Amino acid sequence: MKFFDAVKICFVKYTNFSDRASRSEFWLFMLFTLIVEFMLMFFDPMIVGVPFEEYSNPLASLSMVFFIATFIPQLSVMVRRLHDVNRSWWWMLPFPVLMLYGLVFSESGKEEVPVGLLMPLILTFIWLILLVFWCCQRGNEEENRFGPNPLSKD
Repeated sequence: MKFFDAVKICFVKYTNFSDRASRSEFWLFMLFTLIVEFMLMFFDPMIVGVPFEEYSNPLASLSMVFFIATFIPQLSVMVRRLHDVNRSWWWMLPFPVLMLYGLVFSESGKEEVPVGLLMPLILTFIWLILLVFWCCQRGNEEENRFGPNPLSKD
């Protein structure tokens, strides 16, 4: 699959949470979002006219607009990628829950890491490794409960 084909497919299938996505479709779309995020992160201060080191308003920026615009397509392709390795979307659920738990504790304003934050951080890191591992795995060659192989030639 070519780079822009993967990007197009992910935007076209942004409401599809039931099929399967190939590794190339998933990773090329993630690469696209990463590249655009980094580019926008550097362009945001230029647009405002502030040096990069002094720019401190990430919520009112083009990169945040891009993140919001691509959040659902990223979620969709992640669910479909998990489906390709015969995993349910429920395997994604602990990751955002742990991240939110960590965010709540991180807003305490303390310099040191609170003990209540260590376990969610460790679990989030382990969960992230598990999700990356599954996203790197080859999908099921045959049809699984989520549909036919996205690479099969019909």
